[in-house]
Amino acid sequence: MASDVPAKKPHAVCFPSPAQSHIKATLKLAKLLHCKGFHITFVNTELNHIRMLEAQGGLGFLDSLPSDFQFLAIPDGLPPSDAASTQDIAALCESARSFMKAPFCDLVEGLNERAALDTNFPAVSCIVSDGFMTFTTRPASEKLGVPIVNLWTVPACVVMCFMQYPMLMEKGFNSSRDVSSSTDGYLDIIVDWIPGMKNMRLRDISNFIRTTKADDIMFELAIDAMSRANEATATVIHTFEPLEKDVLDALLPMFSGPVYAIGPASLLLDSIPEEKDHTKHVVCNLWMEDSECLRWLDSKEPSSVLYINFGSMAFLTPEQLIEFAMGIANSKRLFLWIIRPDLVHGEAADLPKEFAKNTKGKGFLTSWCPQEKVLNHPSIGGFLTHCGWNSTIESLSAGVPMLCWPYFGDQWTNCRFVCREWGCGLEIGHHVKRDEVEELVKEMMEGEKGKEMKKRAMEWRKLAEEATASSGSSSQYLDRLIHHILSR
Repeated sequence: MASDVPAKKPHAVCFPSPAQSHIKATLKLAKLLHCKGFHITFVNTELNHIRMLEAQGGLGFLDSLPSDFQFLAIPDGLPPSDAASTQDIAALCESARSFMKAPFCDLVEGLNERAALDTNFPAVSCIVSDGFMTFTTRPASEKLGVPIVNLWTVPACVVMCFMQYPMLMEKGFNSSRDVSSSTDGYLDIIVDWIPGMKNMRLRDISNFIRTTKADDIMFELAIDAMSRANEATATVIHTFEPLEKDVLDALLPMFSGPVYAIGPASLLLDSIPEEKDHTKHVVCNLWMEDSECLRWLDSKEPSSVLYINFGSMAFLTPEQLIEFAMGIANSKRLFLWIIRPDLVHGEAADLPKEFAKNTKGKGFLTSWCPQEKVLNHPSIGGFLTHCGWNSTIESLSAGVPMLCWPYFGDQWTNCRFVCREWGCGLEIGHHVKRDEVEELVKEMMEGEKGKEMKKRAMEWRKLAEEATASSGSSSQYLDRLIHHILSR
């Protein structure tokens, strides 16, 4: 159902958290709004803007954009950083909270000043803010009277868990002890009072709660973000209704404005006719993609290749890298492994010589890839993942089962739901052992559990496709969101 858009376009300023996964999800919503008739201003930090341009081949990328879709940048307030490396997350969050407010407000104000002078340029209609960045975007909203739409680039179950932080804090779960290496069952304590979520364990909730520091920045960020959640005029969650109906039903009364489950965004974009999508080529990767791996996959049998990618922000120790490598080698399965330049924090990601010897002719290694094309390739039989939400929902959309090794943040909750609620994953222990990796790879790729996981993953794929069809729940929620923005 197409939305009625006025002659002078509505203008959405989209601001993600300055991390690859958040940028990717926010850009997809921006592209959906653009296809519905919106003028889009997409705001990155200066470092990420530079990285994006380098990954896309230079300034020519900006020249290829439609006239009503622009990228702008604000400083992040941090010292110069290696453009090929992931920034320190805690430092980035602290800087975003304390430094980025004024530059972002100036940027939005400047857009409105331009609109006052140029009758062809629309004033800002709304700010689409990452839910974790409202401490940056809210001051601009208040000063300029521009409504905010919060986008949560995590699933509803994670939003719900974050909303329980005050109660968890009241019960002492955030500061009672150091549980980073707990083996006495403490993390298996059942948290049975979270609405819409049954038999959750403490370990299944974001590890931001597991801190002994009263001023831990990640914990403070989550508390602050949730305290501002109701300041938005509307809330978008990147999920689809059949996947999380119980949690979504429990969340709805907690928000003063409407909540829209709009996802998977990739499937919504795929459903747009090519002649109507002028942003299909617009991507915002922070590393250059290697498409050669797709040609390598073309030569492999269906469902024969294990895809391995720990995302944009997870780090391995040298020991973990070796254990994963030898477990993969010992499984004797074909594999495509994405090893970004900084995967091992502060060190080179050196694989053991024995790995190279044992996997000769069986694998393809590269630093980054077009993940959605990889997951949808018929030769992919399983995905070894850190369980970031982009990776998870893309795997569900492709009907690919998962081996889950959560690293931090929302990944623990995503892992819980993939393995125990959605039935399409197996979890690898936090202390990585090659024998366990080997066993689980074999089980997923050819075992009875693996066959059941594949069946469940394909069922979720079908439901995701139905949700993103023209009459599906996600498509209807997208149209309601646009009507909501225009009505204001």
